Formats: sequence, structure tokens, C-alpha cells
Amino acid sequence: MLLTFKIVDITLTILIFLKKVPSNQNRDNFIDKAFTVIAESIVKIMPIADKEKKAYIYYRDGLAAQNNGDYSEALEYYKESLLLEENKIDRGETLKNMAIIYMSNGEEDLSIETYQKALIENPKQPSCLKNIGLIYEKRGRYAEKDGDLDQRDMWFDKAAQVWSKAVRLYPGGYLDIENWLKTSGRSSIDLYL
Repeated sequence: MLLTFKIVDITLTILIFLKKVPSNQNRDNFIDKAFTVIAESIVKIMPIADKEKKAYIYYRDGLAAQNNGDYSEALEYYKESLLLEENKIDRGETLKNMAIIYMSNGEEDLSIETYQKALIENPKQPSCLKNIGLIYEKRGRYAEKDGDLDQRDMWFDKAAQVWSKAVRLYPGGYLDIENWLKTSGRSSIDLYL
């Protein structure tokens, strides 16, 4: 356990140093690699069940593939991780990453469905609610562009409903959404109290 604390201490020292260095791709890659090495070291020395280790490795590989833009590979790794992972918070994070990929690929319905599964696993993920709201708001803008004001209002109301929940979970974290709720007249007064 002492070794784990030493690793964390060294990591924090490196990060403090790197924050002073101007941002660039090399630094960002170094940080990613450093975290990967440190995380792998911690996983190796911690008394963690093999199933949990495998779930983590699949998740880590999925995240790396996602960061490299290889979405189909990332989804495969995430699916393997979900088969092994039992921790609800970790499952929620994996599902959220899958939903982000679906959203990036334009598969909005599948994205919403996956965000909702993530929220079942971990209801305290405001970013899932924020992203569902983004899809609803986009659909409302398209309906408005097509002149269908009833559909626009329906989608905007749905966006407001999920965004209100997101703002309650993460007050001050989504100022643009809070502003939209206020200016569109779709916020409740208790939202900001």
C-alpha cells in the first residue's frame, strides 16, 4: 500500500510540473502515457480480483481506441468490459463513453438509449443528461427550421427537462445551459436556489 501512495505522490509532482509547461501534443501524450503506466502499476499491486482487472483493461483499451478515433474497436472493448464489470459507477462510465461514440456517429436514438442505461447504473452523471438535452435541443432547432413550432416546443421542453436535472446535479457547471433555460423561459425558479 505504501508503494501505491509513492506512485500517486510522484504522479502529482509530475502533473504540477507539467501544468506549468505550455500545452502541446507531446505533453498531452506524455501525460496519457504516464497515467496509463501508473494505473497499470497500481492495478498490478492492488489486491483486485482477476475479473475486475480484466474489466479495467478492456475499459482502458476502449478509452485508448476512442481517443485515437477508432470507434468500432473502442465499442468492442467497452462491450467486453461491461460483460465483466460489476461496479455500477464503472459500468455507468463505460456506457457513457459508448453513448458519446454513438452520438459522434450520428446514431442519436442509440446514444440516448445508452445514456439512459448509464443513468440507471449511476444516476449522478450530469454529463449524460447534458448530452441527451443537446440531442433534443438540436431536434428542436431542426423542427423550428422546418417551421414545425409544435415539434420545436416538444423537443425544447424535453431538453429543458433533462437539462434542469443536469443543472441540479452540477450547479454552475453548465452556464450556457442555465442561460438557455432562463432565456427560453423553460427554467423553474427553484432551479437556482
